[in-house]
Formats: sequence, C-alpha cells, structure tokens
Amino acid sequence: MTEPLGGAPARMRRLFVRTWGCQMNVYDSARMADVLAPLGYAPAETPEGADMVILNTCHIREKAAEKVFSELGRLRALKERRAAEGGRMVIAVAGCVAQAEGAEIVARAPWVDIVLGPQTYHRLPEMVARAARAAGAVIETEFPVEDKFDHLPEQAAPQGVTAFLTVQEGCDKFCSFCVVPYTRGAEFSRPAAAVIAEARRLVAQGAREITLLGQNVNAYHGAAPDGAGEWRLGRLLRALAEQVPGLARLRYTTSHPRDVDEELIAAHRDLPQLMPFLHLPVQSGSDRILRAMNRGHTAADYLRLVERLRAARPDLALSSDFIVGHPGEGEADFRATLDLVRAVGFAQAFSFKYSPRPGTPAAAAPHQVPEPVKEARLAELQALLREQQAAFNRSRVGMGIEVLFTGPGRHPGQIVGRSPWLQPVHVRGPASLIGRLAPVTVLAAHPNSLSAALRDQHETAAEADPHHHPNPEEEERIRA
Repeated sequence: MTEPLGGAPARMRRLFVRTWGCQMNVYDSARMADVLAPLGYAPAETPEGADMVILNTCHIREKAAEKVFSELGRLRALKERRAAEGGRMVIAVAGCVAQAEGAEIVARAPWVDIVLGPQTYHRLPEMVARAARAAGAVIETEFPVEDKFDHLPEQAAPQGVTAFLTVQEGCDKFCSFCVVPYTRGAEFSRPAAAVIAEARRLVAQGAREITLLGQNVNAYHGAAPDGAGEWRLGRLLRALAEQVPGLARLRYTTSHPRDVDEELIAAHRDLPQLMPFLHLPVQSGSDRILRAMNRGHTAADYLRLVERLRAARPDLALSSDFIVGHPGEGEADFRATLDLVRAVGFAQAFSFKYSPRPGTPAAAAPHQVPEPVKEARLAELQALLREQQAAFNRSRVGMGIEVLFTGPGRHPGQIVGRSPWLQPVHVRGPASLIGRLAPVTVLAAHPNSLSAALRDQHETAAEADPHHHPNPEEEERIRA
C-alpha cells in the first residue's frame, strides 16, 4: 500500500463519493473509486468516516451549484475537526459543476483540495499526490488530449446484477437550454472492441443486464474492431447480444430523435436481449419552441419516429423528457406539448420547469416565462404524465412477464426485480432467484411499481381454485 498523505503510518484509507445527476455520473463515481483503489482507498459509508470525499456534481438543473456549496459547508466542519485530531480529509469536487465553475468553487470554498472535470478523473492519483504538496487547490478542468478510458484500470468493483457502461460522451447538438456541450465537450465514442471487452468483464462479475450510457448515446460512432470504419449503436448492440455469453438484457440511454437510424430500429426488432423500453426525449410538442430549443426536429418528426419504432417492436414502451416554460413558450405552445403527450402515451417521463443555465443561449433569450406560469404548466403536464404511467402499469396486470431479480425487498421473504419496461416488481420468493430471470404473473399495479407472483406459485393457486382472484387484502399481503 502507498504511504498515506501526510506521512502517517500505513493504513486502509476510506473514500466517500456523493453523486448527483445522471446514470453517467453514477458510472463515473464508480470508476473514480476504481482509480483510487490502488492507493488504498476503500468505500466509506458516510463522509464522517472518510479520509477523502468526492462530490460528483451535475449542472443540468437549477441551483445545482448552490447545493454543492451547501454540502461543502458541511464538509468544512468535518475537515477542521479531522485536522484538530491530527489527521487530514481530502475534499474533491468533480463533474459538471466543477467543469463549469472551477474558479468559483476555489474562491468560495478554499478548503477544497481538488477540482476536476468529468474528462480528467483518470488523473486522480496524480492529483491526490499533488494536493499533498500544494499550498492551494489542484484544478484540472481542461479537456485532456488523451482518452481517459485508455487510462482507467481494467479491474473494477462489481456493479451487481445490473450495470452501467459508458460508450459515448459529449454532445454536438447545442440545444439552447443545455450545458452538456460546454461541460462534457464534443461527442466522443469508445472503440467497439473496448466496449465489448468491458461488457464481458461486467458479465463475468455477475451482471445480467447492461445499460449503455451516453449524453447522446445513439450518436455512437466507435471504431470497428477490425479498424475498418465505424459502428453505429445498432451494430454495437447486435455485437453485444451475439458475442457476450450470459448477457441477458440490454438497454441504452439517453437518446436524441435525430440519431435514431434504420439499423437501430432493426436492433429493436431483431434482438430479444434489447428491452422494449426506450427513453427518447422530445422536450416540447410545439414546433416553434423546438426551433427555439435548436432541437433539429418537429413534433411530426417525433411522432413518425415513434410509429416506426412501434411497428418494429409492438410492445415498446416510451419514456421522455419535457421542459415547460422555455423562453417564448405561450399557452398554445404548451397545449401542443399536451397534445403530443396524448398522441404518444408514455410509460414514464421526466418533466421540469425551464431554468436558465449560465452561458447557454436560452439564458439570455427574451420573453422569459414567469415562474408562476411555469409552475402551473408543470403541474398540469405532470398530472397527465402520472395518469399515463398509472394506465400503463395497470395494463400489465394479469400479464405473464419475465423479471430479472436484482435484490431483496424491504420485507422478509420478498425479492425485487425489473420488468422489461424497467418497473420495479415485488414478489414473494426465495433469495436464490436474485441474479436470475424468472417468469411471473402481475397481480397489482402501483404508481411506480408492480406486485407479482412467481408463475408456478400463481398457477398452483389457480389450479386449486380456477375462480380465485386475489381480494384487496390478499394483494396487500402480497405487496407486503
């Protein structure tokens, strides 16, 4: 083990990582832990017990930076207490807030030791060593020339039954409201061979389901394994399905409608491993607002794409993102969004009030929508989306589906898994099913989950009494 900072006797050091934001940040946090493991850092349950704390930040939503500074204020007290006891706590701020506001972080929180952008965390061991010698903070927010994935260790902590795998980063779309092109940089895709190799390692560690990640994942254009040309996402999904034994399920997120090509639609049609659930952000149903957002597609384009996808995979369910109150949005524009939602019918969705992000075109645009108007529109949209999600969940009742069981439930004798459409499914069953696929019959729908019975158990009960239907009390016992 390497010598700890400050020359203290060699010992196991503890690392606490707090993560905000998207699944890619979750993946990045895990990889930062992997990078630091050779230095002797093992996970800490709380920041109080940590020798190093990393805040992995997200800059997408309003007041993201203020949440970080609030957390840094709490960490300052812990750091000072540790110093009074003769020890040291290293504090690092990573991710998109660090990338966008590194100088501000150091100015407002001079007790921070390291500030690093999302493209530089492969350099963390070097930064830790520099922080031990430096009088001030170590700041790494430039986009490095080297590919960070080439410098990450192959050894990684197991993620579990379900795993994330980043295949693409950055975005070239420059939507008017979005900071991603500025904090994550231009679109970059990992070589297909590297993705397949990492997928095999994840499966060897116990993963049965892998979600491919990217800021704009279906813009993937990684180098082909033979070096001849590039693969798009549909080709990569097909290779993973065919070349990674033991990989039962595939998903990908987040997508852009402009990058859904015929090869990707064919993958949805042909690959049983590719789950029938797609997150396809549209943001607005108004063509006028879509132009203002620089989305590069119309509402009709989106609806035609949904029709093509559903023709290829009839059981496909859709999720989306919506922003209400983008500058210039009028009542007719908002009504067009509601019309699109009704036309598509979503199984899930994420919806937000527009919040200005510094440096983006929309932040300086005229005709900002008043906050009370945004709040009212968001409430109306969310009520419709909740209604659609509840209807979709109810439509699964009585259906036989396969569930990938991922862990124990909250109650004794209960296990929980994922449906093909990403809903949590609660079942009474043995822990030996965790990590396996098993057929179930859906018994009840809830706002965000399903209750089910293992197929053989349900069939046994039905054979004993073919007229038997669980009453509400029985359903409650099953849910419990």
